[in-house]
Amino acid sequence: MADKIQLEIVTPRGRALSASVDEVTAPSVNGEFGVLPGHLPLLAALRTGLVSYRQGTETTRCAVGAGFAEAGPDKLVILTDEYAERSQIDPVVVRKDLAEVEQQLAKLEGVAIVAAEAKGGDSGEIEARVQRAVLIARENWLAAELELYGDPPPATQRPFEEFGPAAPPPDDEIPQDGSH
Repeated sequence: MADKIQLEIVTPRGRALSASVDEVTAPSVNGEFGVLPGHLPLLAALRTGLVSYRQGTETTRCAVGAGFAEAGPDKLVILTDEYAERSQIDPVVVRKDLAEVEQQLAKLEGVAIVAAEAKGGDSGEIEARVQRAVLIARENWLAAELELYGDPPPATQRPFEEFGPAAPPPDDEIPQDGSH
């Protein structure tokens, strides 16, 4: 069994981090998961958040965007669009960007969140839904950077936002004879 894990974080711009570590914790879409040496193979979808890794007694954190992680007994590879270390973050610039994103999201509050395609929505509603999703992803990234810096923004609540697994099909679409 391996006694270390080779952690690699890769972005479209290249390898952002390569380190031999004792333990890693990462944010998946279903919650955080940890990887120790000897881990069984794992493939996970990642959400934007913080990755922490331990080398000896020192724990380091970094921010990653959405992506994927593949773990094995001696290696964890994270593929993501975004990566930041605390030293790269200018909290004034990030807060300014966050305020702009929140302003743009506020302008979209009047557009229905319910799937426009399902109710025969027009292309304007669909475009607004896509724009909202892009803005929310950006907002999540900026919040992760601020959390890494040590000055997280207040929590945001969107009670009607789509989240989680897809709803089961209506009863009238489920075969009654037991076949699939």
